[in-house]
Amino acid sequence: MTKQNKAFKFRLKPNKSQEILLSKTFGCVRFVYNKMLAERQKTYEKYKADKEMLKRQQFPTPAKYKGEFPFLKEVDALALANAQINLQKAYTNFFQGRAAIPKFKSRKYKQSYTTNMVNGNIQLKDGHIKLPKLKPVKIKQHREIPADYKIKSCTISKTKSGKYYISILTAYEKEIKPVNIQKAVGLDFAMDGLYVESEQGKKANYPRFYRQSLDKLAKEQRILSHRKKGSSRWEKQRLKVAQLQEKTANQRKNFLHHKSKELSSNYDAVIIEDLDMKGMSQALHFGKSVHDNGWGMFTRFLKYKLEQQGKQLVKINKWFPSTKRCSRCGAEKPMTLSERTYQCACGYVADRDYNSAINIKNEGLCLLALA
Repeated sequence: MTKQNKAFKFRLKPNKSQEILLSKTFGCVRFVYNKMLAERQKTYEKYKADKEMLKRQQFPTPAKYKGEFPFLKEVDALALANAQINLQKAYTNFFQGRAAIPKFKSRKYKQSYTTNMVNGNIQLKDGHIKLPKLKPVKIKQHREIPADYKIKSCTISKTKSGKYYISILTAYEKEIKPVNIQKAVGLDFAMDGLYVESEQGKKANYPRFYRQSLDKLAKEQRILSHRKKGSSRWEKQRLKVAQLQEKTANQRKNFLHHKSKELSSNYDAVIIEDLDMKGMSQALHFGKSVHDNGWGMFTRFLKYKLEQQGKQLVKINKWFPSTKRCSRCGAEKPMTLSERTYQCACGYVADRDYNSAINIKNEGLCLLALA
């Protein structure tokens, strides 16, 4: 039996007083994070030349600020403690080269905080959830959490359109046996349809939700730009823009969940290229198309759905010549972006993305055989 984590996301319906306390908590978490970051930056600048001395420094905790700023006592102490943990993680990622140096959070930053389960302080009952410092909050629970799943923590967030959500992280034990790989599929990233698969050359036919909403979004943003910032009419129009953007994001997420579920159910291994999507969007000036596809989100969904079933997501080197190589004879030839059909001297003719998908699958199977 191995320990697994799973999150359940639900809509929250707080009343006015609960909204005020949630707003205070968001602000206090941001305030404490920025305070600790400012002190750490001073320490880093002072001792950055002496790494051993830097490691020995004692960094501040949220408790340090409660005497000077009494309003911090009004909110959940665990939320403030998690702000400290998040800052530590950000610095760890920075020192290990996985992320940029931590930055200060502004009011425009995503509003959220995390609290932990301690001595039954989080409880789900009768369509409500009890959270630290809050009276039971109404929750729109569209599915049940199994009885053997234990709540670890909850993250409460507020969207730009004013909606509240809670993500409940649970822990459970499950025996996951590795699956013998009998069916595998290769996926080649496609700008216009998310991917092309290696079995029959089918595309995901991603509807390009952002492109569909672009004209309407531009119109609403144009109206917003002509309103006086901070006025009631400006706020009303801002909500329209936010709701339109959220709808597009939700449509994309729903589509990617369905496609990743379909692949993880039908195949024992899914093979893809380890692509640098950020670099691709900047170098090739395909920013909108790349971000509209949501390839990174899709691969994350695919990975955890496969792992929960003992299956595998295999990533091959991004420099592997999947486009240039003939999937029949193995010969290679240069290809330009405008060439959409692969034609080999051996007589093989196929769609370039389909040919690439077959090559990706074959390379992934070789890696699995060597593992």
